[in-house]
Amino acid sequence: MATSAAEALTTTRTANKMLWRMRARQFKAVVRIETKKNFLGWRAVPLYLIAAGPIFLLAIFSIFASFQRGLGESQGELSIALANLYEGLILRTVVFFGCAWMFMNLFRGEIVDKSLHYYFLTPMRREVLVGAKFASGLAAAAILFSATTIGSFIFAFMSLGYPAFTRFELSGTGLSLCASYVVITVLACAGYGAFFLLIGLVFRNPIIPGLVVYGWEWLNFLLPPGLKKISIIQYLHSMSPVAISEGPFALVGEPTPKWLCVTGLVMISAVCLVLAGWRARHVEIKYGSE
Repeated sequence: MATSAAEALTTTRTANKMLWRMRARQFKAVVRIETKKNFLGWRAVPLYLIAAGPIFLLAIFSIFASFQRGLGESQGELSIALANLYEGLILRTVVFFGCAWMFMNLFRGEIVDKSLHYYFLTPMRREVLVGAKFASGLAAAAILFSATTIGSFIFAFMSLGYPAFTRFELSGTGLSLCASYVVITVLACAGYGAFFLLIGLVFRNPIIPGLVVYGWEWLNFLLPPGLKKISIIQYLHSMSPVAISEGPFALVGEPTPKWLCVTGLVMISAVCLVLAGWRARHVEIKYGSE
């Protein structure tokens, strides 16, 4: 009797290992397919244009600064200006709308293209599909918008002149500052990405919910301290390596510790992915009604 129980336990463990290996292979296969779509598909074109916008603007600024003495000479003032530009343009606009476009279309785009059923016909749990699509989208968004962050950083500080820029980089301060912004960008992609993936699964027309979220994020500085925490931008703002003012009308609250910001963003992403996985299990494809 004991031998039979041991054999049954061994068989169960072997079956579970084979099941998880199969799911891992499915996950990797979907990630490869979706990553190629995210970088080379026609829907990637707007992402490249959005990501290149800040780099182009700061490249022009750097060129003009090199010809006009006194423009961008103060490293401290330039750091503050870059911090405001990063939060206002890159985080609130480029990353926000870039993630909205990419992650909402992970499922909604395939429904429009009438291709989602190919995934649904495979013997794959939909939670695995959701996780793989999110991982591929996060990889693409993190690479594109980190490149935006680094490129903007380089051109902004190139306005100091090549010697000053080199000293700033070699001192380690510049690299640390740039690395901090890149980390914030990746966390923003994770938080916004998971949220917009969920919106794309829940709403047939995700544009209006996306605009509502955009307004909430932009008006975050006017909200009471308690409501500020119900937004992704609050955690990203608290992680900024350079303190910036939210304006004279802002309701100031105590800044959130950085470790809590990271934990909060990870938890938001995890909750959204769990809900997205649950929602994906109940999705029925009706192309004719789309």
